[in-house]
Formats: sequence, structure tokens, C-alpha cells
Amino acid sequence: MHTILSNTQLAPNVTRLTVTAPRIAQIRQAGQFVIVRSGPGAERIPLTIADADAAAGTITLVIQAVGQSTKELVALQPGEELRDIVGPLGRATELPEHGHAVCVGGGVGTAVVHPIAQGLARAGVQVTSIIGGRSREWVIFEEELRALGTTIVCTDDGSYGRHGFVTDALRDVLAAGGVDAVYAVGPVPMMRAVAEVTRPLGVHTIVSLNPIMIDGTGMCGGCRVSIGGETKFACVDGPEFDGHQVDFDELRDRLGTYRQYEQAAQDHACKMGQG
Repeated sequence: MHTILSNTQLAPNVTRLTVTAPRIAQIRQAGQFVIVRSGPGAERIPLTIADADAAAGTITLVIQAVGQSTKELVALQPGEELRDIVGPLGRATELPEHGHAVCVGGGVGTAVVHPIAQGLARAGVQVTSIIGGRSREWVIFEEELRALGTTIVCTDDGSYGRHGFVTDALRDVLAAGGVDAVYAVGPVPMMRAVAEVTRPLGVHTIVSLNPIMIDGTGMCGGCRVSIGGETKFACVDGPEFDGHQVDFDELRDRLGTYRQYEQAAQDHACKMGQG
């Protein structure tokens, strides 16, 4: 059992949980994730480790409540417990030891970019972060990223920072030259757009994929993705891949596979007074 130490709302449907997981906190690396269950029989939910404190034995999880299972997860309060946390899973981020890297985060993907930016800064790499949200209230992890390097904030409605998309700011940073790598995490259309911006320039671009995942060991095959025409499993071969090699059309289609079942689960919860 893993005790929840804090529950903080970061954005309208985004919550940060700090949870006890001492062994995971000791060995996790940037880019890795865990699979959690809130209780017996609950859905297995993959979540990137947004931060960790090895001394305190805690990890930080950032959850976007979009389905019934994630809504139940973010409803847990300090003192309550998660039944299972399995990890760290996945391959750690490949980090250069010098140069200039740009980290692009969209929405809750900004929390996933954070540990990558941490790893880059610790390695001595110059870090520029570009983060975005629909409006000011959707911008997360700004303070944490500013501590690691230059940070550019974009909002769709112009209510905070720069008016426009993260790709607009990325074009400007790339035009200045000297960028060796780009790391992008966010909605599939955003990551695809980032890859198309960097492709003509030949800038190495890494994206973190979020396909449907069940066991996290490559056994179920639910997280398969096509990379450069080859089938890979996000849980063991990723979750990070070369953005110029990802079949984003296939990824988008597979993400919608269980949408009708999730809606049915939410409708049932509402009828039972749990929604």
C-alpha cells in the first residue's frame, strides 16, 4: 500500500499526487513511468513519474481526470492509499551531455517534460522549455521549469504569456539556431505538429507516446505502435521514440478504440451517484 501525502489541483482537471514509493523514488530515471491501481479490481493506469524525492521516499504523479478511473484516482485524499504501484517501467530518456535542448509541453504533457528537463539540466545541457495551455489556468509546472532554464509560456487565448501555439514559439527558437534536440510531450496532434516543424531542419526530435497500456511488460500488445514501419511496444521499447518515425495516424486511431466503453462506465457511475 502506498500512502498519499498530498493532493493538489494544478488545473481544472489536472491533479498532482505525492505518494510514498521509496524503492521507486531511489531508482527512477527521466522518462520512466509507473502503473497504479487505486484498489482491488481497479483499472491499471499508466502514469509518468513527474518528480521524485529519494530522501523522502516519494514520487509525484500528475493525473488528468478524463475517465471514470482517473476521476476516482484524483478523488483520493492525503492519508488514503493506493493499492499498487508498479515500476519504474519503460526505457529512460536518452540524454545528451552537452548542447542545447528544447522541451515542449502541451497541457498535462508539461508534467511529463519536467523530469526530462531536470535530467538535461543535471547533465549540463542548456534547456529551453516551451509550455502551453488553453488559457492561464491550464498552464502547469511553469515555476519548476523556470528553475531549470529559459521558459516560454503560450496560451491559445492569449490570457497569459505568448498568444498562440507552442509550435509558433518553437519555430522562433529554432530560427535562432543552435538547437541540438527537441523533446515533445502532449496531445497527439501537438506532438505531430512539433515533429513536422523540426523535420525539415533535421533536428533530432523525441516524443513520449501514450497508447493504451495494460500490463506494462509487453505481454498484452495493447500499446503497440508503428515506428519507422516496425511494430514496437511503448511499455518496453518506449515510451519515447523518434518523432519523425512515428505513425501518428495509427496512434490516433488506437487511442479511440475504447472510447465508447469509457463513456458507458461514466454513465453507469453517474447513475450510481459516483460521477
